[in-house]
Amino acid sequence: MSDHSETEVKLHVPDLDGLAARLVAAGAALHSPRTHEHNVRYDTPGGDLSRQYIVLRLRQDARVRLTYKGPAQVTEGVMSRYEAEVTVDDFATMDGILRALGYAPFAIYEKYRTTYRWGEAEIVLDELPFGNFCEIEGPLPAIHAALAALGLQDRPRIPTSYLGVFAVLKGRLGLAFRDLTFANFAGIVVPPEVFNNLT
Repeated sequence: MSDHSETEVKLHVPDLDGLAARLVAAGAALHSPRTHEHNVRYDTPGGDLSRQYIVLRLRQDARVRLTYKGPAQVTEGVMSRYEAEVTVDDFATMDGILRALGYAPFAIYEKYRTTYRWGEAEIVLDELPFGNFCEIEGPLPAIHAALAALGLQDRPRIPTSYLGVFAVLKGRLGLAFRDLTFANFAGIVVPPEVFNNLT
Protein backbone atom coordinates (compact mmCIF):
# COMPACT_ATOMS: atom_id res chain seq x y z
CA MET A 1 0.00 0.00 0.00
CA SER A 2 1.12 3.57 -0.60
CA ASP A 3 1.76 4.35 3.08
CA HIS A 4 3.98 1.24 3.41
CA SER A 5 1.55 -0.50 5.74
CA GLU A 6 -0.36 -3.72 5.36
CA THR A 7 -3.55 -4.45 7.29
CA GLU A 8 -5.37 -7.63 6.38
CA VAL A 9 -7.54 -10.53 7.44
CA LYS A 10 -6.99 -14.08 6.18
CA LEU A 11 -9.79 -16.69 6.12
CA HIS A 12 -10.07 -20.33 5.06
CA VAL A 13 -12.84 -20.38 2.42
CA PRO A 14 -13.14 -23.74 0.63
CA ASP A 15 -15.85 -22.51 -1.80
CA LEU A 16 -14.14 -19.73 -3.73
CA ASP A 17 -16.65 -19.91 -6.60
CA GLY A 18 -19.46 -19.12 -4.16
CA LEU A 19 -17.44 -16.28 -2.68
CA ALA A 20 -16.71 -14.88 -6.14
CA ALA A 21 -20.43 -14.87 -6.88
CA ARG A 22 -21.10 -12.97 -3.63
CA LEU A 23 -18.38 -10.48 -4.54
CA VAL A 24 -19.96 -9.78 -7.91
CA ALA A 25 -23.40 -9.47 -6.30
CA ALA A 26 -21.96 -6.97 -3.80
CA GLY A 27 -20.60 -4.84 -6.63
CA ALA A 28 -16.93 -5.77 -6.41
CA ALA A 29 -14.83 -5.17 -9.52
CA LEU A 30 -12.41 -7.77 -10.87
CA HIS A 31 -8.98 -6.14 -10.69
CA SER A 32 -6.74 -9.02 -11.73
CA PRO A 33 -7.89 -12.38 -13.16
CA ARG A 34 -6.63 -15.72 -11.85
CA THR A 35 -2.83 -15.60 -12.02
CA HIS A 36 -0.15 -18.06 -10.96
CA GLU A 37 2.36 -16.81 -8.38
CA HIS A 38 5.84 -18.14 -7.74
CA ASN A 39 7.29 -16.87 -4.45
CA VAL A 40 10.74 -17.29 -2.92
CA ARG A 41 11.49 -16.34 0.70
CA TYR A 42 15.09 -15.45 1.55
CA ASP A 43 17.07 -15.45 4.77
CA THR A 44 20.63 -15.43 6.04
CA PRO A 45 22.32 -18.82 6.59
CA GLY A 46 21.67 -18.36 10.33
CA GLY A 47 17.99 -17.51 9.91
CA ASP A 48 18.37 -13.93 11.17
CA LEU A 49 15.33 -12.56 9.30
CA SER A 50 12.95 -15.32 10.40
CA ARG A 51 14.12 -14.95 13.98
CA GLN A 52 13.13 -11.26 13.80
CA TYR A 53 9.82 -12.09 12.02
CA ILE A 54 11.01 -10.23 8.92
CA VAL A 55 9.96 -11.31 5.42
CA LEU A 56 12.19 -10.81 2.37
CA ARG A 57 10.35 -12.17 -0.67
CA LEU A 58 10.74 -12.23 -4.43
CA ARG A 59 7.49 -12.81 -6.32
CA GLN A 60 6.85 -13.63 -9.98
CA ASP A 61 3.31 -13.30 -11.34
CA ALA A 62 2.35 -10.87 -14.10
CA ARG A 63 5.36 -8.85 -12.91
CA VAL A 64 8.35 -9.31 -10.59
CA ARG A 65 8.32 -7.69 -7.13
CA LEU A 66 10.71 -7.60 -4.20
CA THR A 67 8.96 -7.22 -0.86
CA TYR A 68 10.10 -6.46 2.67
CA LYS A 69 7.69 -6.99 5.59
CA GLY A 70 8.38 -6.14 9.20
CA PRO A 71 7.10 -8.03 12.23
CA ALA A 72 3.31 -8.33 12.36
CA GLN A 73 0.96 -7.26 15.11
CA VAL A 74 -2.25 -9.30 15.37
CA THR A 75 -5.38 -7.92 17.04
CA GLU A 76 -8.63 -9.92 16.86
CA GLY A 77 -7.35 -11.78 13.83
CA VAL A 78 -6.33 -8.61 11.95
CA MET A 79 -2.65 -8.53 10.94
CA SER A 80 -0.87 -5.19 10.61
CA ARG A 81 2.75 -4.69 9.62
CA TYR A 82 5.18 -2.44 7.78
CA GLU A 83 5.48 -3.44 4.11
CA ALA A 84 7.59 -1.97 1.32
CA GLU A 85 7.55 -3.33 -2.21
CA VAL A 86 9.30 -2.48 -5.45
CA THR A 87 8.86 -3.81 -8.99
CA VAL A 88 12.03 -5.14 -10.63
CA ASP A 89 12.73 -6.09 -14.22
CA ASP A 90 14.20 -9.57 -13.94
CA PHE A 91 13.57 -12.37 -11.43
CA ALA A 92 16.85 -14.21 -12.04
CA THR A 93 18.95 -11.06 -11.77
CA MET A 94 17.27 -9.98 -8.52
CA ASP A 95 17.74 -13.49 -7.14
CA GLY A 96 21.45 -13.21 -8.00
CA ILE A 97 21.73 -9.86 -6.24
CA LEU A 98 20.11 -11.23 -3.09
CA ARG A 99 22.42 -14.25 -3.08
CA ALA A 100 25.46 -11.98 -3.60
CA LEU A 101 24.35 -9.99 -0.55
CA GLY A 102 24.43 -13.15 1.55
CA TYR A 103 20.77 -14.19 1.42
CA ALA A 104 19.61 -17.60 0.26
CA PRO A 105 16.20 -19.13 -0.54
CA PHE A 106 14.77 -21.06 2.38
CA ALA A 107 11.23 -21.64 1.13
CA ILE A 108 9.40 -21.63 -2.18
CA TYR A 109 5.62 -21.38 -2.33
CA GLU A 110 3.09 -20.97 -5.08
CA LYS A 111 -0.56 -20.17 -5.46
CA TYR A 112 -3.21 -18.93 -7.88
CA ARG A 113 -4.65 -15.52 -6.99
CA THR A 114 -7.72 -13.64 -8.25
CA THR A 115 -8.01 -10.03 -7.10
CA TYR A 116 -11.13 -7.91 -6.61
CA ARG A 117 -11.64 -4.33 -5.43
CA TRP A 118 -14.62 -3.32 -3.33
CA GLY A 119 -14.59 0.24 -2.03
CA GLU A 120 -11.29 0.75 -0.24
CA ALA A 121 -10.75 -2.98 0.24
CA GLU A 122 -8.69 -5.33 -1.89
CA ILE A 123 -10.11 -8.84 -1.73
CA VAL A 124 -8.07 -11.74 -3.06
CA LEU A 125 -9.14 -15.33 -3.62
CA ASP A 126 -6.15 -17.61 -3.17
CA GLU A 127 -5.79 -21.23 -4.26
CA LEU A 128 -2.95 -22.81 -2.28
CA PRO A 129 -1.69 -26.38 -2.66
CA PHE A 130 -3.37 -27.21 0.68
CA GLY A 131 -6.66 -25.30 0.29
CA ASN A 132 -8.53 -22.14 -0.64
CA PHE A 133 -8.38 -18.84 1.22
CA CYS A 134 -9.51 -15.24 1.11
CA GLU A 135 -7.51 -12.20 2.18
CA ILE A 136 -9.11 -8.80 2.68
CA GLU A 137 -6.69 -5.86 2.86
CA GLY A 138 -7.32 -2.17 3.42
CA PRO A 139 -8.28 0.30 6.15
CA LEU A 140 -9.84 -1.47 9.13
CA PRO A 141 -13.37 -0.06 8.55
CA ALA A 142 -13.24 -1.26 4.93
CA ILE A 143 -12.15 -4.74 6.07
CA HIS A 144 -15.04 -5.01 8.52
CA ALA A 145 -17.50 -3.72 5.91
CA ALA A 146 -16.30 -6.29 3.36
CA LEU A 147 -16.50 -9.13 5.89
CA ALA A 148 -20.11 -8.18 6.67
CA ALA A 149 -21.10 -7.72 3.03
CA LEU A 150 -19.72 -11.14 2.13
CA GLY A 151 -21.15 -12.93 5.17
CA LEU A 152 -17.67 -13.75 6.48
CA GLN A 153 -17.74 -11.80 9.73
CA ASP A 154 -18.13 -14.91 11.89
CA ARG A 155 -15.62 -17.09 10.06
CA PRO A 156 -12.42 -17.87 12.04
CA ARG A 157 -9.49 -15.64 11.11
CA ILE A 158 -6.02 -16.99 10.42
CA PRO A 159 -3.44 -14.85 12.26
CA THR A 160 -0.37 -15.96 10.30
CA SER A 161 1.16 -16.16 6.84
CA TYR A 162 0.65 -19.01 4.38
CA LEU A 163 4.09 -20.32 5.28
CA GLY A 164 3.02 -20.13 8.92
CA VAL A 165 -0.04 -22.22 8.09
CA PHE A 166 2.19 -24.62 6.15
CA ALA A 167 4.49 -25.03 9.16
CA VAL A 168 1.52 -26.05 11.33
CA LEU A 169 0.18 -28.43 8.68
CA LYS A 170 3.57 -30.08 8.28
CA GLY A 171 3.47 -31.02 11.95
CA ARG A 172 -0.16 -32.09 11.95
CA LEU A 173 0.06 -34.14 8.74
CA GLY A 174 3.63 -35.41 9.14
CA LEU A 175 4.93 -33.75 5.97
CA ALA A 176 8.69 -33.69 5.42
CA PHE A 177 9.11 -31.55 2.28
CA ARG A 178 10.29 -27.93 2.43
CA ASP A 179 8.45 -26.18 -0.37
CA LEU A 180 4.77 -25.30 -0.60
CA THR A 181 4.14 -26.37 -4.19
CA PHE A 182 1.30 -28.07 -6.01
CA ALA A 183 3.66 -30.85 -7.06
CA ASN A 184 4.57 -31.63 -3.45
CA PHE A 185 0.91 -31.79 -2.43
CA ALA A 186 -0.16 -34.00 -5.34
CA GLY A 187 -2.19 -36.90 -3.94
CA ILE A 188 -2.31 -35.50 -0.39
CA VAL A 189 -5.77 -35.01 1.10
CA VAL A 190 -5.93 -32.11 3.56
CA PRO A 191 -8.98 -32.39 5.83
CA PRO A 192 -10.70 -29.02 6.56
CA GLU A 193 -10.49 -29.53 10.32
CA VAL A 194 -6.69 -29.35 10.13
CA PHE A 195 -7.06 -25.56 9.83
CA ASN A 196 -8.72 -25.23 13.23
CA ASN A 197 -6.76 -23.45 15.98
CA LEU A 198 -3.79 -22.33 13.91
CA THR A 199 -2.50 -19.93 16.56
